[in-house]
Amino acid sequence: ESLHEIQKQVNDLWQNLLYPVTRGNETDGMVYTACEMKPSSKIDADKPQVTGQVLFRQCYAHGRLEAIFYLDGFPLDNNQSSRAIHIHELGDLSNGCDSTGGHYNPFRVNHPRHPGDFGNFLPKEGKIRKYKTNLSATVFGPYSIMGRSVVIHEQEDDMGKGNNKASLENGNAGKRLACCVIGISNKNLWEEKLPEVMDKKKR
Repeated sequence: ESLHEIQKQVNDLWQNLLYPVTRGNETDGMVYTACEMKPSSKIDADKPQVTGQVLFRQCYAHGRLEAIFYLDGFPLDNNQSSRAIHIHELGDLSNGCDSTGGHYNPFRVNHPRHPGDFGNFLPKEGKIRKYKTNLSATVFGPYSIMGRSVVIHEQEDDMGKGNNKASLENGNAGKRLACCVIGISNKNLWEEKLPEVMDKKKR
């Protein structure tokens, strides 16, 4: 009996360490996060003023991370390049997006193999509406992205093929246009935005 009790305590301890929110029937083990995008205070006024949300959800404990990118404020012309979006190490916006540190890179590998190297997104009519699944980042455990930041860059990610040091660190994606800090949310925002991004995917 005492062995079973110890096993239960160890199990509870692990679940509390791994699981960032109280588990309940409401979400059936699904954790939702929201990141409220704001333009960086360090960019020039003539640059795109990007707003919106990046939303994540993941099922405890081994489900793959899903994301919704729901962003506005890009130029309306459709001849622009794609924009790089990455997870950065720090959730510190005290100096605009410049204080979010480098790419979140816990395994010390070259870009674009960091968790949260999401690649490039092409705005259409000034908007990005994307739903992505099977992402390598996680909201659970010691490598959780919770409390870190999502950064939108001015330029396209060269995906590590730029033949220089910066390419292997950040993909030469240029200045940081906008950023946000990832925090726990309820499921309402996800359920509100998902139909629109799925509808865009079908078209």
